[in-house]
Amino acid sequence: MKEYWEEHYSADAYIFGTEPNLFLASQQHLLQAGQHALAVADGEGRNGVWLAKQGLHVTSIDFSENAVAKARKLAAEAGVTLDVEVGDVFTWDMGENRFDLIVAIFIQFASPQQRGQLFQHIKRALKPGGYLILQGYTPKQLEYKTGGPSAVENLYTARMLREYFSDMEILHLREHEDFIAEGTKHYGMSALVDLTARKL
Repeated sequence: MKEYWEEHYSADAYIFGTEPNLFLASQQHLLQAGQHALAVADGEGRNGVWLAKQGLHVTSIDFSENAVAKARKLAAEAGVTLDVEVGDVFTWDMGENRFDLIVAIFIQFASPQQRGQLFQHIKRALKPGGYLILQGYTPKQLEYKTGGPSAVENLYTARMLREYFSDMEILHLREHEDFIAEGTKHYGMSALVDLTARKL
């Protein structure tokens, strides 16, 4: 899988674009300058850089060296500081009670077995009162084929996310279909699920 992404991220263009994910941007009201944020599997850095522009201290991790290089370039061009690291989200130490905000946008490379472990790491790393902002694809996305994994077991439903995060305060949880334009990799009508939850 790493070789696949290294090849895709080797393109000069930003394959997921340079603008933030729209759902993330819609949650701007939760952000406060000075907060510490983690952008999980942040790819070329579009979401991490946007968070840094809002005045947050941002750690951006991805396992692709090519993606991380592009994230550093994007941050430099935007004039913001971004702590970018090459790291595998399944083994990288997120810490405990460390972040005010964790952003997990389209991280559906995780198998069902890996997903539970990853979500536990995320919850552990959030400070009490911290927020998780997550967006993913639902199984109907397999009909649209406009982005995301081809394995149905990697996709989310609102019910699934409600169960995984039942120990958090769910502020927003919605399945919907919308047109998205995030570079060439996420483009077209899409079946989405959005989650904002606060650690108790």
